[in-house]
Amino acid sequence: MARIVVLGAGFAGLWAALGAARKRDKTGAPDVEILVVDRNPYHNIRVRNYEVDTSEAVIPLVEVLDPVGVQHRVAEVLGIDPLKQHVSVTTGRGSEVIAYDRLVLALGSQLVRPAIPGLASNGFDIDTYAAAVRLEAHLAALGGQADAEGRATVVVVGAGFTGIEVATEMPGKLKKAGLSANQRTILVDPNPIVGETFGENARPIVREALAALGVETRLNARVTAVDTNTVTLSSGEIIPTRTVVWCGGMRASAVVQAMDVERDRLGRLHVDRFMRLTGTSNIFAAGDVASCVVDGEHSSVMSCQFARPMGRFAGNNVVADLIGQPMLPLQIDWYVTVLDLGSWGALHTVGWDRQLHTFGAAAKATKQIINQQRIYPPRTGVRADILAAAAPTVQKPPPTARR
Repeated sequence: MARIVVLGAGFAGLWAALGAARKRDKTGAPDVEILVVDRNPYHNIRVRNYEVDTSEAVIPLVEVLDPVGVQHRVAEVLGIDPLKQHVSVTTGRGSEVIAYDRLVLALGSQLVRPAIPGLASNGFDIDTYAAAVRLEAHLAALGGQADAEGRATVVVVGAGFTGIEVATEMPGKLKKAGLSANQRTILVDPNPIVGETFGENARPIVREALAALGVETRLNARVTAVDTNTVTLSSGEIIPTRTVVWCGGMRASAVVQAMDVERDRLGRLHVDRFMRLTGTSNIFAAGDVASCVVDGEHSSVMSCQFARPMGRFAGNNVVADLIGQPMLPLQIDWYVTVLDLGSWGALHTVGWDRQLHTFGAAAKATKQIINQQRIYPPRTGVRADILAAAAPTVQKPPPTARR
């Protein structure tokens, strides 16, 4: 029996596995095994890790993979040997080697953590579901302690997409933890402008939301040290705080960075329009580990907006390639961003230049549709529903009411 191994069960990996199962079902290729390997037994709706309530941010793999006959194994991926066509992993039982006929790399991205004194031992993040739960537990514990300087102060480092969402949601998180009194959220970034990558018309919206929510900013500043009670900035300012949340950028999985192939500045592998790794014949890649030109001009962005269709096409094509059928090229002719701004609302931009589309309550409704419905697999447990959702197609842009 031929084996397709999918490494990772994030947005790209889950949908690659489901896309492969759909293609296997459509072509009547029962002698193809599909195996997903991930360090967790669940799929994390990673883009919800910043929210006040993360209870719906995980979906057990048994719920979506078992109904369509996809095998899954909990293991940590250590390395890949393309010549021997096997993957080295470690489990609770020790090290193992998994052989493959076709491989789909979908190990995602990881937070960049620089060697700042004290950051590793005193910092928090939301890079994974486990990290998000750890932050929630930390805030809840602070809520049960006596009032002290810095107890209700959170310093968020990095004013990119994730950092802004964490900072604007933080007042709600602090309220939930019983830290409403004297709360402060401070957003730190080395750039002179918050939301610099957003369009000229969109940046004032971000500033307005931060001001309305009481989120302070420290721009043109870097963190130089973190300890249990303070964070020190390059400006010389020392901020009393018990909570530093690091949101300082992403890079592709360290496993793919160890491969002897060309990568981009984010450590991503170059793939063609069929999601096949450049220079190989039996390895595909999708999501945050892969860079694909999606419209003839622009490369994919590290986001579920691209990871999900990349995964579906990779899954379809890996089976098609295995059984000798034509593969389908991926073409995505639209790009949007919908930035959550906490209780203030949200910001919706369109196009690669991120032109303002709508904001406030209307954009918030769109964000909730995306986070709570659009990016979820069917949870009915019905095989036909799950396979239908895995079709190699690109969804239309999310609908929204114009302001």
